[in-house]
Amino acid sequence: MRLLLVEDDPLVGDGIHTGLSQQGCAVDWVMDGLNGEHALATEDYEVVILDLNLPKRDGITVLKNLRTTNNNVPVLVLTARSGIEDRIAGLDSGADDYMIKPFDLNELYARIRVLIRRRNGRSSSLIKHGDIELDPSTHTVRRRNREITLSRREFSVLHQLLENEGKVLSRSRLEDSLYAWSDEVESNTVEVHVHHIRKKLGSHLIRTIRGVGYVVGDTP
Repeated sequence: MRLLLVEDDPLVGDGIHTGLSQQGCAVDWVMDGLNGEHALATEDYEVVILDLNLPKRDGITVLKNLRTTNNNVPVLVLTARSGIEDRIAGLDSGADDYMIKPFDLNELYARIRVLIRRRNGRSSSLIKHGDIELDPSTHTVRRRNREITLSRREFSVLHQLLENEGKVLSRSRLEDSLYAWSDEVESNTVEVHVHHIRKKLGSHLIRTIRGVGYVVGDTP
């Protein structure tokens, strides 16, 4: 899961970055509005966590500019502005959710999962494919009611493929979901993770579309 964090407070930003990275998220962190806009213009994200009191360009302006480009990435505003007028302004500018500082990191992660679930049109936290169930909230995978142990990045690859069942995802798309800017990308990492997932969950679960990428399920 690739996330963008736009937060100028170093303590808050480091706490979110560390906590979400431990949950298996790839988090790109910038500390001002202009760099936030640059990141949004050059990368694809599943969720944006956006502060409002930002240097160089405030969060409301970043949000409005984002929506004028028809980018519908879910945005969670995370700010110390607790007034009802501020909340209304954030939501009316295109935010999908709004949290007040101080906050609980577990609740933040839960709200991120809800935003992704809504964007993908799912009502349940469980993602099911045949006899396989993946639960993003507990980072567990079960097959025929038996828990299967996956590494953090194996889980992320499988999560992406199941969330996009029937869609062919390229190697670069899967790599983007695994690595933030600060991470070192290992060679052949996607191929290795797919190989391990197949060994644990069955060789026919993930199909390779030669020259294109990987898919779970039937393509249109």
